[in-house]
Amino acid sequence: MSDIIKIGILGADGRMGQALGSVIIGNPNTQLTTALTAPGSPALGTAVPEHDMIYSDDIKAGLNSCDVLIDFSAPKAVLTAAALIADTPCRAIVSGTTGLSAEQQTELKTLSKDFALLRSGNFSLGVNLLEALVQQAAKALGEDWDIEISEMHHRHKVDAPSGTALMLGEAAAKGRGVKLSDKRVTDRNGKRNPGDIGFTSLRGGDIIGAHEVRLASDKEMITLSHNAHDRSLFAEGALKAALWLAGKDSGYYSMRDVLGL
Repeated sequence: MSDIIKIGILGADGRMGQALGSVIIGNPNTQLTTALTAPGSPALGTAVPEHDMIYSDDIKAGLNSCDVLIDFSAPKAVLTAAALIADTPCRAIVSGTTGLSAEQQTELKTLSKDFALLRSGNFSLGVNLLEALVQQAAKALGEDWDIEISEMHHRHKVDAPSGTALMLGEAAAKGRGVKLSDKRVTDRNGKRNPGDIGFTSLRGGDIIGAHEVRLASDKEMITLSHNAHDRSLFAEGALKAALWLAGKDSGYYSMRDVLGL
C-alpha cells in the first residue's frame, strides 16, 4: 500500500459525507478517489465540492479505486458494498451507518471475514470515552439504579433511538451482564420495571447530537452527558479510524481498538 491512502465515501452527498470530503482535503496522507451516492439521488452525476470528480452510484467501481471505504449511507448500501468487496483492491470498510436490524448486523459481521470492518455508532473521542464510563458505572451500580438514555438530533434524522444512544445502551447492558434486547424500553407506558434501560428521542432544529445517560436511585442521580458542537469532529474521527484500519487483518474492529480503550 502506498503512503497515500485512497479513500472512498459511501453516502458522499450526505451531511457526514460532505464533512468527510472537506477533512480529506486537509490531510496530506489521504486522497478521495470515489464519491458514492444512492441511485436516483439528486446529486448523482453532479460535481463533488472541492474535488475533481462526480458523484457515482457504481459501488463496485468505487471499491476498485480505493484502499478504504468510509460509509455513512444506509443499511442496504453498506451490505451491498460488503458483499462486493472480496475481489477488489479495497480491503477495509469504516461504517458509521445506523439503523441496521439485528439480522443485518449479523450479516455484516459475517461478511467481515473477508475484509477489515470497523463499525461505530459515533466516531467522537468524547462519546467513546463516555461509552466506557457508562459501562463502568452500570457494572458498579445495582439494578435498583434506574438507567435512562436521552438523545436529541436535527429534525431530519430518521432513525430513533440514535446509533449513539444504542451504543450507550449496549455499554450499560454489558456492564450489567444482560442483553439490551431484553431490557430496552423505547415507548414508555406506565411505570418502569426493575432493570429497564429506557430511551427517549427528541428531534428539532439543526442539533448535531446531544446525549445523556442518567443513573438514578431513590436518593441520588448520576448524569453522564456529551454534546457535539461541530460535525467535523465525527468526520475527523472516521478518517482517523480509516487510517488506523488500512492494512489491518480481516475482522471486526471498534473505536475502542483505535483509541486503545
